[in-house]
Amino acid sequence: MLLTPEQARLLTEPTRSEIIRLLAQRPATTSHLAEALGRPRGSIGHHLKVLEAAGIIRVVRTRQVRALTEKYYGRVADTYVFPEVEGGGTPPLLAEALADLRSSAPGPVGFLTLRHSRLSEEDAALFEMRLMELAEEFAAQEPGGDTVFGLVIALYPTLRPSLPADDDEEAV
Repeated sequence: MLLTPEQARLLTEPTRSEIIRLLAQRPATTSHLAEALGRPRGSIGHHLKVLEAAGIIRVVRTRQVRALTEKYYGRVADTYVFPEVEGGGTPPLLAEALADLRSSAPGPVGFLTLRHSRLSEEDAALFEMRLMELAEEFAAQEPGGDTVFGLVIALYPTLRPSLPADDDEEAV
């Protein structure tokens, strides 16, 4: 789902961002989310109303519990695509990823790498499709273990210089 600038702005608020991440695991009630986030139900309820009004989440089912109707909230999309940031600046997802990396727990698994390659637009589009498939596969994993892992994937054109094509591969 391509987010509007207003929807994207709403998701820059940390609690709302956490709610969206938790709802990627499964639908949840206000109580479930409040417990997971260690926040009051009233505060979580406010954020849920804002996200629902913006069309980012919706009620996916209800359940009668005594005299109350319990609402289970779910995401309206598996993937949210943020619009380009006007005037430059760090995109909200990248800022969030950087904060995660800076506070990440030490462990035997995890790495960070940055690579560059000169590609045609067609090849870049193929990589983009494959990377999105990999991200979707990662997000669809059945929960297991005790650690939540993050995955950051970006493919973007740069302004980095590149050596011209080598006319004489044999020259040293």
